[in-house]
Amino acid sequence: MPEMPATTVTLNVNGAARRLDIDTRTTLLDALREHLGLTGAKKGCDHGQCGSCTVLLGGRRALACLTLAVAHDGEEVTTIEGLAGGDALHPMQAAFVEHDALQCGYCTPGQIVSAVGMLDEARDGWPSYASTDLTGEPSLDADEIRERMSGNLCRCGAYANIVPAIAEIASGR
Repeated sequence: MPEMPATTVTLNVNGAARRLDIDTRTTLLDALREHLGLTGAKKGCDHGQCGSCTVLLGGRRALACLTLAVAHDGEEVTTIEGLAGGDALHPMQAAFVEHDALQCGYCTPGQIVSAVGMLDEARDGWPSYASTDLTGEPSLDADEIRERMSGNLCRCGAYANIVPAIAEIASGR
């Protein structure tokens, strides 16, 4: 059997440099889950269709199941485990709890990380398909939030509570 191609990468995960010796074909999701023990990002579909593996790469949303770890050597990776500040929940995590925006919880880490990244994108002026004004600051009403979060699926249908949780943080409350 031929030897697997391996390499060493350093990922800056949740503020800490983590050096890994991995097969060059290892996805970022598998590097996080299997090599670093960070199981918050979930392997839902493994095809980039459900969003349960969403992480932030350099502050931008990315599907960890679709990207190779070697492509992100030296980059900053933020997972759900890195959002909280010690024992204090990230405001988006607290809003999800307050609004009961989860049922089985499988998609919740990806939903929360995606929501944090989405708010940063909106703050930076990125329009979406639902944006009425492509040059102005996006208005994050329920339709806009749904459009921007459309890559994250909830099989339980907790959207009725997910959207208000995100809207609360978007409004600055």
